[in-house]
Amino acid sequence: MPPSWKRRQRLKRRASPGDAVAGLAERARRSCGVGCQPARRLRRAWCAIFVGGLLILAACTAPVAAQRAVPESNAQIQLSFAPVVRIAAPAVVNIYSRRVVTTAGSPLFNDPFFRRFFGENFSFGAPRQRVQNSLGSGVIVSPDGTIVTNHHVVGGADEITVVLADKREFAAKLLGSDEHSDLAVLKVDTGGESLPYIEFRDSDTVQVGDLVLAIGNPFGVGQTVTSGIVSAQARTAVGISDLNFFIQTDAAINPGNSGGALIDMSGRLIGINTAIYSQSGGSIGIGFAVPSNMVHSVVASFSGGGRRLQRPWLGAWGRPVTSDVAQALGLRRPTGVLIEEVAEDGPAERAGIRVGDVILGVNDQSVDDPQALLYRIATLGAASSADVELWRKGEDRRVTLPVRAAPEDPPRNAIDLQGVQPLSGATVANLSPALADELGSERFYRGVVVLSVAPGSNADQIGLQRGDRILSVNGEDVSSSSGLRKQVGRRAQHWQIIVGRGDQRFNLVFGD
Repeated sequence: MPPSWKRRQRLKRRASPGDAVAGLAERARRSCGVGCQPARRLRRAWCAIFVGGLLILAACTAPVAAQRAVPESNAQIQLSFAPVVRIAAPAVVNIYSRRVVTTAGSPLFNDPFFRRFFGENFSFGAPRQRVQNSLGSGVIVSPDGTIVTNHHVVGGADEITVVLADKREFAAKLLGSDEHSDLAVLKVDTGGESLPYIEFRDSDTVQVGDLVLAIGNPFGVGQTVTSGIVSAQARTAVGISDLNFFIQTDAAINPGNSGGALIDMSGRLIGINTAIYSQSGGSIGIGFAVPSNMVHSVVASFSGGGRRLQRPWLGAWGRPVTSDVAQALGLRRPTGVLIEEVAEDGPAERAGIRVGDVILGVNDQSVDDPQALLYRIATLGAASSADVELWRKGEDRRVTLPVRAAPEDPPRNAIDLQGVQPLSGATVANLSPALADELGSERFYRGVVVLSVAPGSNADQIGLQRGDRILSVNGEDVSSSSGLRKQVGRRAQHWQIIVGRGDQRFNLVFGD
């Protein structure tokens, strides 16, 4: 007996969505016969196309859902970073440094008033000495025992000990240390034995989102591996060192990781872990590493036997391009460095770079700000020239920049200033492009610069700092370090000294 009309409706409602779609398609196909009216045929044809599209979409999305599946083999369950760690971990070392620190006595007894009555050899409140230890990590980058670490791990150390992953200990020799990139290069005597090492990878090929591992010795607990991704590239507004250009990662980095390795999934070195952003002292997922291209450049320079790092010199200075400047110059977006000063006979002038040009890139690598430009120039290494992209008068231009080190002209002629006068305890030298680069100066100034200040000395008490320029003494301009020594060697009742610090000037006045 055929079901009633209501019964048929219930059966239809219980039909599966697939049956409904198939039935709709079949009805659309049958209704498009020859006897159909044109409007009805068109309407039902569109309906058939719509239903067919739904069927195609379902077929396309089915494989995506099928990709999310339970592991089907023991090998899939046991996937890990262990093979990569096994390659790289033996080349990551612990570094222990030791130095004797001299603490000044009471500054009261360094006052010229007391010196006048008790003499220059007065020793009451004499400086005391104490031993300061430091812990960090390092990376073997050559089988002959060349190791790279951070400058702040070994800077000023009297003794450096390197402990390998297999617990062997070596006394290390400091080949060179660069405060501006916060990198130092060590060497251990292996007795002819080849040590495990990590190969460099071009850090410009690293992309945000790449998986990375950080290896080091956090808090001195022993060698530790953490994983994460590259969170950002080309971080320049960090303020960690003079050459601000870092790889940012969320791999856990803590005190003791400094100088350790940041590696890719092939076990190659992409950076040296340097610093973290933290309010508590522990990792919160924001760590920074010096890119391997900078590391390779520093290692190559110090491995050649030179104690002083000589970087390529641009011979030009500028400022970031703001939105207003970009609009005025016809740039599509605010990027590059607007050149404001060009050194006479420097590489930039020889390349034809002028004041008002905007440097957009170096060797096809974009430049967004002055820090990025300094990094690109510093990593040119032993290249003889570089291709520089400029924006000038609304047009893109390319020039060839000759690569050469900053000249030390005039010679620095470092002098220690002594005697009963305000600058006593300061070491000064003649400024040159090479010395300005060594001091991390963004511009090249001429004259006499302060190289160091002895703790507790007169120069320290008046606030003199490394990098300050002595412009004049008692109304006489200072032109050389030897001339400054003569000027402060004259006895005077009153002293007026003008000091330059960056673009600022300070007028210091002293008297009895």
